[in-house]
Amino acid sequence: MKGKFTGRHTGRGSNDTSHAENVALAAFNRLIAEPERLAGFLAVTGLRPDTIRQAAAQPGFYAAILDHVSSDEELLLAIAGEIGLDPAEIAAARARLSPEATFEP
Repeated sequence: MKGKFTGRHTGRGSNDTSHAENVALAAFNRLIAEPERLAGFLAVTGLRPDTIRQAAAQPGFYAAILDHVSSDEELLLAIAGEIGLDPAEIAAARARLSPEATFEP
């Protein structure tokens, strides 16, 4: 199945960081496969095609991918379908990579 995320995990919870990173990579592969999707990602992040490799080595890159995908419901549903995951699993991966700060009044 070319282009499909087939990294179903066994013995790992959905909170596992490496699984969340794999989800982000699968989503990124779908982003870069479509020029308009890639353009949207670049516009939001401020990256350029020549800076992606450098950015990918930085902490937070995987989270940025999933933040971008999750910010657009249509994109989220499309990518989830393309990589064979439930959108909730993408949301769980996003939460694992960029947990929300706890609010303390």
